Amino acid sequence: MDRSGFLVEMKNINKWFGGVCALKNVNFSVGYDEIVGLLGDNGAGKSTLIKILSGFYPPDEGSIFFEGKEQHFTSPRDARNLGIETIYQEAAMIPKMSILRNIFVGRELNKVNLGVVRYLDIPRMEVESTRALDGVDLRLRSPHALVDELSGGQRQGVAIARAMYFKSKLVILDEPTNNLSVKESAKVLQFIRDLKSLGISSIFISHNLYHVYPVADRIVVLSHGSKIGDFKKEETSIEEITKLMVLP
Repeated sequence: MDRSGFLVEMKNINKWFGGVCALKNVNFSVGYDEIVGLLGDNGAGKSTLIKILSGFYPPDEGSIFFEGKEQHFTSPRDARNLGIETIYQEAAMIPKMSILRNIFVGRELNKVNLGVVRYLDIPRMEVESTRALDGVDLRLRSPHALVDELSGGQRQGVAIARAMYFKSKLVILDEPTNNLSVKESAKVLQFIRDLKSLGISSIFISHNLYHVYPVADRIVVLSHGSKIGDFKKEETSIEEITKLMVLP
């Protein structure tokens, strides 16, 4: 596969909610093996842009290309089937279910009994979930432990392990370090670096430039629904981006 172009290209994306323009002619791209930091204040349009790429919203105007082919998502399942995994602030997990069940939710491993009836293959899911957690160096008591018992950083780790296990091509992380301790934030940032080392691109959405800047290859800034900056990290600085973000 030719990896010289872009994994994702969103061209001239427009989105309205009633009379409010949430996105105006936004062009956004992600390269192969690239970490893109997506920054902006509340209401900048970050979440809307990502929900369009994740299949939650259709764009009112504009085109989406994934691996060079135009896509028309009708649901998040369409995006996930292409290899786009989205991890939201709460890690999209079910707290009262086990780690194992959360990793495989919607994609359970089954075994067939008598050629017709299907049962969950718990032993295999246990082995595979442990392997997935080991892949992000996440040492937890048991894959049968409830997600409710995990810290915020551990939950993010489980979500990233899930994305890696199912061989996602693009992982979208929405405020993954929000409300985490310094130590847990550092661990999540390492998870993002690990994704890149495996050839998985990512979009790191945040309002915290000090978390994004150390890991991002490129930084995109939105404001009031428009893109106002798109820089390779080595071409800019924290100070310059901060000035851009506080413009009225």
